[in-house]
Amino acid sequence: MAEEKEAEYYSRDFEWEELRDEIEKDSSLSHHIAPFISSSSSPPSLESEAWRRFHRRHATGRFFKERRYLLKEFPELVSCGDSAKVLEVGCGNGSTVLPILRASQTIVVYGCDCSEDIIEKAKEIVATSNGVPVKNHFLPFVLDLSVDNFPDWLFCMSCQSSSNENRTLSQDANQENLTRSDPSSLGENQCCVGGVDIVTLIFTLSAVPFNKMSLIIEKCLSVLKPGGLVLFRDYGLYDMTMLRFLPDQRVGYREYMRSDGTLSYFFSLDIVRDLFVTAGFIKLELQYCCVRSVNRRNGKKMRRVWVHGKFQKPI
Repeated sequence: MAEEKEAEYYSRDFEWEELRDEIEKDSSLSHHIAPFISSSSSPPSLESEAWRRFHRRHATGRFFKERRYLLKEFPELVSCGDSAKVLEVGCGNGSTVLPILRASQTIVVYGCDCSEDIIEKAKEIVATSNGVPVKNHFLPFVLDLSVDNFPDWLFCMSCQSSSNENRTLSQDANQENLTRSDPSSLGENQCCVGGVDIVTLIFTLSAVPFNKMSLIIEKCLSVLKPGGLVLFRDYGLYDMTMLRFLPDQRVGYREYMRSDGTLSYFFSLDIVRDLFVTAGFIKLELQYCCVRSVNRRNGKKMRRVWVHGKFQKPI
């Protein structure tokens, strides 16, 4: 039964083009398609504060379910090799971190989020989960990437330059010990952790204003080793949740604000491609994931649309 549910969940249940044609012919949904003229801009970091309030309200961590599907959608998280380093941007309460840590006893996951409350909750949830190596394997830190840069201890400019020129990193000989250490207490000759192999952006980019997305993607590029990957999954155009927004909740082109002040953007494939390629990435995979699910309480059928993508930093 479990295998059947898994197979059903991952299947391609409908064609996105058919959904698009249906939505665009429905006059009651025309406000999602009409051009948008901006009348004002949001105050700096307003969306980040909204997400901090959101995480405080959902401090129990029950709002997010563990994302077990990630290992099937992104097998690179399993096959990335011993002592691989993964950076989860917008780690939340650890729902993405947990399946990654379970998949490997040697992988190191760095996680960042704008909320100190949710970082503490992530530490607690991961530490109390069965079968998860925690000590020196999960290293979370508070960071609002829409405002600040990644810290130098993750990948300093000097080591980035050396890496981009295909020279040996000065700290390679100590890499094993370095990835097992607390980033805040690097040794005298360990200027940074030497960059990461994989960055995950799982339902994170849609939560920031569209005009900040390019800069965030560039920051992700900067901490990746040459040849490193960004694994991307986020809301797709005409997803069910997009169609539920009212006209007065629209704050941009395909961009909406919930009643609690948090943002949600819905991506088309061309927008995602342009964002990553312009930042300097190579597109490896990019497609819509279309899943039909059923609400067990009322029997209502729901059509979910997500964008799945893999992008590589040039070698």
